[in-house]
Amino acid sequence: MTDMAAAAPKDEATLEQMLSAPNGDVEKALASLDGDLVMLGAGGKVGPTLALMAQRALRSAGSSARVLAVSQWSDVDVRARLEAAGVTTIQADLANPDVYADLPDAAALAFLVGHKFGSSGDTSKTWWMNAAVPALAASRYRGVRSVVYSTGNVYPLRPTSRGGATEQDEVGPVGLYAQSCLAREGMFRRAAATWGTPVTLFRLNYAAEMRYGVVCDITRKVLAGEPVDVTMPAVNVVWQGDANRWALASLSIADPDVAILNAAGPETLSVRAIAEEVARLSGREVTFNGAEAGDALLSDARKCHRLFGYPTVSVQQLIEWTLDWAQRGGRMLGKPTKFEQRSGKF
Repeated sequence: MTDMAAAAPKDEATLEQMLSAPNGDVEKALASLDGDLVMLGAGGKVGPTLALMAQRALRSAGSSARVLAVSQWSDVDVRARLEAAGVTTIQADLANPDVYADLPDAAALAFLVGHKFGSSGDTSKTWWMNAAVPALAASRYRGVRSVVYSTGNVYPLRPTSRGGATEQDEVGPVGLYAQSCLAREGMFRRAAATWGTPVTLFRLNYAAEMRYGVVCDITRKVLAGEPVDVTMPAVNVVWQGDANRWALASLSIADPDVAILNAAGPETLSVRAIAEEVARLSGREVTFNGAEAGDALLSDARKCHRLFGYPTVSVQQLIEWTLDWAQRGGRMLGKPTKFEQRSGKF
């Protein structure tokens, strides 16, 4: 076992502590708020550890503000863990326009609602969740400082030799899901223009931890003896704890002129190389499907790194920690990223 693997989280409680550890940038951003932080869509993959991080940062900063986490809360265990940590949870179906009048006021908003998997099969739901719901939220929280989760999918595929798209590059969403995510951004852009809402559009691409993410997807396939698809030849990945810190810190740059922040790791990573490293470390054989294309979905996050720091967990650590977790039978979320999709159909 390597030193990196030895330092890997051994259980979910430890993992969530690591994923929710705030830093000074987060504490500074949240301590400046003159009221509560409302998180819409807090019950998904990202929301629980983001809410825990915000709660820890507020307490560390001596703030009396609350974290108000809103979701349907289909996972009662996650809800109970958040409540035990001091997060206030609120049950609401955010697809229902009638619930918004009863939602609490906020000094800041984190918007995490979205519909990705199955989006191509239920187009009306995709447009409702990714365009109409953001409009409802943007109207309810007009003028409230907001970080809005978006995705690198709003950019077109780029030649791998050129690296990722910057915030100044033209968008070019491929497929319905990406188009609807651009519509989500548009709803908050309109709120910024109409009501002066300070907004950060947080374009994440791809967050990873032991239970889900691109590295998890590849690791699972190698260990199961399944071929790894390399048609999408390269990816960006970033430790979820770093992405959480960047997202909350990015409230500090929210602006009515709309700030855009790519959130990704610094490397253009070969999918084949990740699979081969997992195979080497595990002593397994690996096989591949397809041939590498000349372009991929890639983001350039140098602006984010300059503002809020370089990732604290390396790609090698992610690979070794994920493999250690998988080999010990750690729980997976069962939510593949489908990073292989080049047509934008999810």
